[in-house]
Amino acid sequence: MQKFKVYSNQLGIMKRVFTVSLAVFAHLLGYGQTESPASLLPSSADKWKLVWQDEFNYPDKQLDKEWVAQNGSNGHILCSRWRENALVSDGTLKLVNKKESRGGQDWTSASIWTKKKFQYGYFECRYKYAAATATNNSFWLMTQGGEPTEGKKFEIDINEGHYPNEVATNIHNWSDFFMVGEKKSHYSFSKSFQFGNKPDYTVQLEIPITAQKIRLSSNNSKHFHLDELRVYGVNPGGYPDALSETADTDVAGLVNFVREKNTKIEVSGCFKEEETFQKQNLADGKVSKHWVTQAAGEKWVEITFSDPKKIGCVQIVNGYKDKGNWTGFMSDYKLQYFDGKKWLDMSTFDINNGNYNFSKEYHVYGLDWNKDELVFYFDGKEIRRVKNEFCYSPSPVWLSEAIIGWSGTIKEEQLNGSAMEVDYVRVFEKK
Repeated sequence: MQKFKVYSNQLGIMKRVFTVSLAVFAHLLGYGQTESPASLLPSSADKWKLVWQDEFNYPDKQLDKEWVAQNGSNGHILCSRWRENALVSDGTLKLVNKKESRGGQDWTSASIWTKKKFQYGYFECRYKYAAATATNNSFWLMTQGGEPTEGKKFEIDINEGHYPNEVATNIHNWSDFFMVGEKKSHYSFSKSFQFGNKPDYTVQLEIPITAQKIRLSSNNSKHFHLDELRVYGVNPGGYPDALSETADTDVAGLVNFVREKNTKIEVSGCFKEEETFQKQNLADGKVSKHWVTQAAGEKWVEITFSDPKKIGCVQIVNGYKDKGNWTGFMSDYKLQYFDGKKWLDMSTFDINNGNYNFSKEYHVYGLDWNKDELVFYFDGKEIRRVKNEFCYSPSPVWLSEAIIGWSGTIKEEQLNGSAMEVDYVRVFEKK
């Protein structure tokens, strides 16, 4: 009996070794790997056929079969870009940012484009943003070579994404220019979207507080627009819609302490000196006028009343409307009151702790490009539709990471080693 147990144990060990060996062998052959999700086509799948794809499930050196990499410096961004920064591993493509001097610039990153050119179809990419401000995480189309025989030289940014949650769609006409003073400028048609943020926050207090000072602060990485900061007394009739231009008079009995004569408003700074950006716009009763913060450092506004007030509700209105779409939000805030000894939190918000940090999760960006229209998609939902007026020529598909000066502060410890991570690129044509 003892002898049988020994043989059984040995057979069990051999079976486990054989099973593990098969698993390793299957992995090396590419079997058993987790497949990428199905595409989020703009209409039923039977209307489309897949004509090109890259799932990045191969050794790194194989990338060069289908893609061309930039190897050089750039005048318009803060990094040079090199093939070595484009790394295929574990089923994804990483476009890696590095703190290193090369090509006359202090940072490096990566940009690649397909050897094959495409004309019309549905273009889709699933990727994560680099987890750092001042990055440009891009999936796009752009013509190469001289002037096309039809239409214009163009660029279509399906998404020029900015950490943590901004999607930017841009259409550029690179053939025609106009003069701004002595400088040439090209025609651009841009629209951006911030997901998870919202323009209005109403903080209604279950237990009213008494305070003489209120403070709103944010560590947003770039300037933002703050339209109104309202501090209401306790009101049995309730409180208004925060986005109403007539909020202070919409509900009977309202008293907005911020607009009282002897209230003092202090701010951290201002984006520009023009009147339209100044702190007094916080208390003018108009959602359409803003205080625009400075670009760097902590942004804050502090309200001091002439005497202690019993507070029942605070309303924050931020951002601005661009062609009917709200943008220019703060990504985080802390609302506090001073109790005479210390600052106490009333409400806090941070987009990085929610479901809209696009460096933590994959999202799908798509474009239906045809001769009549350009239709942009985010996670399968249409976000923008415009008439196609000049984008008619074949173009490669581009994947690019860049370090830029217009999308937040450079934080070296955050930026160095960060990467845009691409799961797949797919191109479909109408059947």
